[in-house]
Amino acid sequence: MVRRAYWIERIEELWGLRSIVWLTGVRRVGKTCLTQSLADVEYFDCDDAAVRAGMSQPMQFLERLRGKRVVFDEVHRLADPSGLLKNAADHFRDVKIVATGSSRISASRKFRDTLTGRKFELHLRPMISLDLGPFGDSDVRHRLVRGGLPEHFLTPQPARVFQEWMDSFWAKDIQELFPVEQYGPFRRFVEMVLTDSGGVFEATRFAGACELSRPTITRYLAILEATHTATVVRPFTTRRVTEIVAAPRVYGFDTGFVAFHRGWRELRSEDLGALWEHFVLNELLARLDLDRVHYWRDKHGHEVDFVVIRPGLDPVAVECKWSWAGVDDLRGLAAFRRAYPRGANLVVVSDARRPMPSRRGGVDIDIVSLEELVARLSRE
Repeated sequence: MVRRAYWIERIEELWGLRSIVWLTGVRRVGKTCLTQSLADVEYFDCDDAAVRAGMSQPMQFLERLRGKRVVFDEVHRLADPSGLLKNAADHFRDVKIVATGSSRISASRKFRDTLTGRKFELHLRPMISLDLGPFGDSDVRHRLVRGGLPEHFLTPQPARVFQEWMDSFWAKDIQELFPVEQYGPFRRFVEMVLTDSGGVFEATRFAGACELSRPTITRYLAILEATHTATVVRPFTTRRVTEIVAAPRVYGFDTGFVAFHRGWRELRSEDLGALWEHFVLNELLARLDLDRVHYWRDKHGHEVDFVVIRPGLDPVAVECKWSWAGVDDLRGLAAFRRAYPRGANLVVVSDARRPMPSRRGGVDIDIVSLEELVARLSRE
């Protein structure tokens, strides 16, 4: 079993703060294998009817677990998952629990209590850079085209596996937890999001293509965000008349699924930049424990890939370029700094060996590796 040390350490750290960790992430991202790799845990698969029957009397069940570390996998399959976890947090604090599910607790109609103040939530994302070595291949190109779901990364998957994933996502994550009636239009919407991944989201265009109303498209996007199937990157703005203030950019959850839905089996040089941007976003959200990052765009078409905001600190602008050779056109970054002069400008490339200060287009920048980017933003 592959040991994903970064995520194991995060769970152990959160257990030191509260007794319940809600481990969430898309289907087949590796939640089950990760929890089973924890030391000295007792594992319960809540998808198993016999296991669910054994939990029918929560207080008696929890009493038998005193002092143990346990995993409740697919806990939303229980009739009252929040009741079990609330009792555990309030009356059995010596029981350390990891409960897994594919969506945020607050978004699911199955949870009558969101366990505010009783749990920490950890989003297990598709494989980050620290996962590549343990899985036996540190080639970022391999990660970009195969994606970050472990089974996809390890073995090329035929087209039917992507269809099976979509069917499972619909049956186990959507129908059970969210009020969505029609599979066909919903599936078309998900496929459009993956194909259009990274683009500015225009609800009206999606509504026409999927034969759905604009409010329904907005609701479906909220569901994809709640189930981690899409990441919504909203604009950074101080409401200047020249800025885009509302239209988000929407990224599909995984580079492998984006590549598949775009028909990219072998990556060309022009494909690498877009997938690298997705990978950088995944890394930032995972490693910096951010709820979100922003992008910036003005009405003249100038754009900055990501803007990282921390309370009381200047905005950090991040541009993603696959290689040094692409670090040339930084007009978007220059326009951003004319509007917001203070803050670091970081250009992250895949082939950087060490940080390199530079000046391009009248802007002082640092060209950095992905690891250095994380380190710099951790210090900012």
